[in-house]
Amino acid sequence: MSLTITNPAALHDPVPFGYSHVVAARPSEVVHIAGQYGSDAQGGVVAEDFATQVETAFTHLGTALEAVGLDFSHVVRLGTYIVDHDTDKLEALVGPIRKIWGDRPPAQTLIGVASLALPGMLFEVDAVAVRP
Repeated sequence: MSLTITNPAALHDPVPFGYSHVVAARPSEVVHIAGQYGSDAQGGVVAEDFATQVETAFTHLGTALEAVGLDFSHVVRLGTYIVDHDTDKLEALVGPIRKIWGDRPPAQTLIGVASLALPGMLFEVDAVAVRP
């Protein structure tokens, strides 16, 4: 699989914010990963702390990818959902993204929301991955 990441000069540099503007993959099979959150083994929210929920959600995303023979390098798009989004929460999100993808993050849309599926959920991430 060949991934081409494009960050047009006419747009701002998105990499410091944890995403790329455009990711194209060829040839491929598209794999969609449902929203992952900071859950325990029974599906309950693992912690009240936002950063802990983010870290746990990305760990679960890695587990879901691994279950279908993929890893983070196959991810081309993230959807991130943050309850009561602010810049402090943005920093807690960008850190794990930098750790996982370095200077080649996937395309991403961050959506601030009033609430998520369960009480206490502060963060959720879904993904689109590509199987070569």
